[in-house]
Amino acid sequence: MLAAIADYSVNSSLIALAVSIDVGMAPFRVVKELRIGRLSEFVISYLGLASFGLFLAKFYEKLGFWSVPVFVLPLLLARQMFFRSKALEEAHKELQDREQVLRALSNRMAEERQDERAQIAAFLHDDLAQLLFKLSLQVDIARRHLAAGKVAEAEKTLEDIKETKAKTSDRIRALIRDLHRSPLGRAGLAEALQSFIAETGRDAEVIFRTDIDEVPLPPPIALLLYHIAREGVMNALKHANPSNVWLTVKEGGDAVEMVLRDDGGGFDPQAPGPEGHYGLTMMRERALVGGGTFGLVSAPGAGTTITVRFPTSWLQEGEDDRGEAGGTPSDASPGTTPDRVRQPRQESVVA
Repeated sequence: MLAAIADYSVNSSLIALAVSIDVGMAPFRVVKELRIGRLSEFVISYLGLASFGLFLAKFYEKLGFWSVPVFVLPLLLARQMFFRSKALEEAHKELQDREQVLRALSNRMAEERQDERAQIAAFLHDDLAQLLFKLSLQVDIARRHLAAGKVAEAEKTLEDIKETKAKTSDRIRALIRDLHRSPLGRAGLAEALQSFIAETGRDAEVIFRTDIDEVPLPPPIALLLYHIAREGVMNALKHANPSNVWLTVKEGGDAVEMVLRDDGGGFDPQAPGPEGHYGLTMMRERALVGGGTFGLVSAPGAGTTITVRFPTSWLQEGEDDRGEAGGTPSDASPGTTPDRVRQPRQESVVA
């Protein structure tokens, strides 16, 4: 017992002195931090270790060298089992965290679907309903013209009816197309972003520079990245008045990283945002709900840089899913491709 106390005192003093000199922490605080768990548990564990050392010394005196493997082998087995159990606990915790992320992502997607339904209802009410009402008025006017014998006026009204009918048909076809079309399509995230940049660049005097790798992300994560990039580009065009916009998507290290940068007016991230503007909040929520991180760097007159990172565990999950399915089928979900193809850098200037 006295030997254990002396051993602990000497070891603690030497460690406390070394750590205090190295990090500038008070020795008493270092000694306090050396304790693991509650004091009673720590004392019992240390006394048990001291007793084990005593028993090992006695066995060594009687049995010689062979007493060492008798004790060391069970200890190595126990150590291996301990680390295996710890790894299983960490894997279980990671699985629980992922389930929570997927649940939150599912809830978020359900909320967005409800918002889309509300937008469709508003579109039907505010747009198509007005066109149909206008069409009914024009039919009534044409009927009155014909009843009064005003053939010329009736013909003109019929032309207006034809134009309104064509406009109504176009709006209905556009609505059907939007309902059935995924923003990613079958080609994946890279081509969807390139297509969006090309379409957006036609209406803006901005130079877009893209360097996007085709990374096999699961469809929900690829869709989140697409919406974040889309929201970031639209925010830059609306509020920053940039001359150049850079968009990169790369896989490196333990994460897939998307960086969106512009040389526009920038802003103070600490200042409260304008009333009714939720673009940054939505981008941050989309990144966090998918288990990623969202970074923002900006200053007045210095442009803005948005960095979104998702862990590569999503990639492994996507590759495992494709492996179980026997490759990428023709109706594969958007965002997944059999090979990683580095897309060429694209620069576009639209006046």
